Amino acid sequence: MSTEQFSARFQDLDSWPSSEILSALYEGQLASVAAVREALPAIEAAAEEAVKRLERGGRLVYAGAGTSGRIGVQDGTELPPTFNWPDDKLVYLMAGGHGALMHAVENAEDSVEEGVAGIRSANVGPNDIVIGVAASGNTPFTIAALTEAKARGAQTIGISNNPGAKILSACSHPILADTGEEVVAGSTRMKAGTAQKIILNLFSTLVMIRLGRVYRGLMVHMRATNAKLRRRSAVMVIQITGCDEDTAAKALAEADGDVKTAVLVALGIGLTEAKERLETSNDNLRVALSNLSK
Repeated sequence: MSTEQFSARFQDLDSWPSSEILSALYEGQLASVAAVREALPAIEAAAEEAVKRLERGGRLVYAGAGTSGRIGVQDGTELPPTFNWPDDKLVYLMAGGHGALMHAVENAEDSVEEGVAGIRSANVGPNDIVIGVAASGNTPFTIAALTEAKARGAQTIGISNNPGAKILSACSHPILADTGEEVVAGSTRMKAGTAQKIILNLFSTLVMIRLGRVYRGLMVHMRATNAKLRRRSAVMVIQITGCDEDTAAKALAEADGDVKTAVLVALGIGLTEAKERLETSNDNLRVALSNLSK
């Protein structure tokens, strides 16, 4: 596995000046970003298929072990506050259980039984999307989870940093970012981990955009859970409609903080009609606005 290989270039790394060590680590991070570019078509295909299943009520299921599992959980947990994605549409399958998020659990990644049990316990079905993340691409827990999910008709996405990895043939949508050897041999929290996070960021953000949760580059579907986000909500209403601050504040209050509804209210549409227009537009603000002139 290329991610486990030792590089002669860095054999005296610990004797280098700190500035040179940092430069080497920084270059590794840049290389990991570049490695993702070739994966863009695969990410696009996976996201387009995922949108179809999520529109039918599916869930996003993240599966992984160690660093890879934690990166998956991080991506998923950011979707509710950013895009108001429902918590009950997210499932996390972490080798070793949720406790492994904070502390390493020995041998957890080797458990095929646990991977299968996690998919069965979550009652994964055809509308679900299971995303398995593994730098090596050979993690038994993650491969078992994907294999079981695929057998149940779910969409399966495998993300790996090693060409020819088992996970890439165990899923319906393989995504490879060949990041190669690490500066610190085998430390896949570095180059491999960075590439994994980028892939997940790109995938989930594209999915949310395609689901209508972004309008004109704005997070119009976010949860305003603090003062900063409430202010951002008002700014979005102002930017989209051109109204003044007072109108935006009143519209948001009437819409119970929902930006999309508040936009329509700020444009002079009654609350009930605004909600109906969004409902008939599949909650897509762009569609709802385009229908105003019809």
